Amino acid sequence: MTITTTTLTRAAGAAAAAAGLIFIGVQIGHPHLDLTSIVTTELAVRNTLKLLMAALALAGITGLYLSQIRRNGLLGLIGYVVLAFGYLSILCTTFVSGYVLPSIADTSPGYVRDVLEAASGGRPAGDIGALGTVLRVQGFAYLAGGLLLGIALFRARVLARWATVLLAVGGLVSAALAVMPDAFYRLLAFPNGIAMIALGYSLWRTTTAARQPVAVTR
Repeated sequence: MTITTTTLTRAAGAAAAAAGLIFIGVQIGHPHLDLTSIVTTELAVRNTLKLLMAALALAGITGLYLSQIRRNGLLGLIGYVVLAFGYLSILCTTFVSGYVLPSIADTSPGYVRDVLEAASGGRPAGDIGALGTVLRVQGFAYLAGGLLLGIALFRARVLARWATVLLAVGGLVSAALAVMPDAFYRLLAFPNGIAMIALGYSLWRTTTAARQPVAVTR
């Protein structure tokens, strides 16, 4: 099979849509994070899916940016780099949450409790070291990157514009929800998830339409 630019772009669109679906799906019915739930199989499965989501999102936003690189300009480049860093950070912190914290929950319960509190947008009682900085930078990169890339995609006028607005505004909505109780905090996945699904489908559809032969009339 010959791998073409069109094939890669369509794959990126599918990856973005899949990432959005997973992002929403793993938050539905998500248990409260505590010392009891962190060691369960359910949390291990959810965190594994989050790792997959972050990897697919990286591929997806790369396709979104590269498919219209000239139209996106410097703003698009900055937004892409910042958002990509945010998803890379999510990969790292999710790995810690899914595979490191459960292994030390019995020996260092206070530290695990503080990390979970910080990861949920709260204030830990103790010092969690560099991980606290990583979580703060991750949140900023996720919000700022989505905002900047969403604006750049909106200005490019290629993909579904309502979805680009949702990607940009989704970060601001997430910031507001992050200071609310855990049940509301989980809703932050929906604006970004819906935007990723719509943008992925729009990228797929745009690429497919571009391949259609143009009828010549005489």
